[in-house]
Amino acid sequence: MTTETRTRQIVRGYHDARFSGDMPAAVAHLAEPFTFQSPLMSSADPAGHLAGLPGFLQVVTGVDMISELYGESEATLVYDVHTATPAGTQRTAEHFRLDGAGITSIMLIFDGTPWQAMLAMMGQAPPDTATAKPSR
Repeated sequence: MTTETRTRQIVRGYHDARFSGDMPAAVAHLAEPFTFQSPLMSSADPAGHLAGLPGFLQVVTGVDMISELYGESEATLVYDVHTATPAGTQRTAEHFRLDGAGITSIMLIFDGTPWQAMLAMMGQAPPDTATAKPSR
């Protein structure tokens, strides 16, 4: 098996498990140490990263993959997340870094503006990613 094939299996396994709501399978693809960063939050452990996933999946109506790029120790996915929210369809890029044990970091890139407005309307402030502390 080539390293690109292994990278693809891990990253797509994680992606598919996450969007199907299978948290144990998603976590199984993550390594320690692990970091996650997005426009709305950051986390330094797999459990913290996936904590809000069940609520998010309640508003997801579909995911359309646009592009998948795989290397030896990194991957990038570009996809549209369709939601039943005022945000509608969210174009998303996700960059992964891997080591021998699995995914060590994820950087999620999207326009967080519509989500910040929705959180504010619900009386919830998004975490300040500039000062967020690792949750270990």
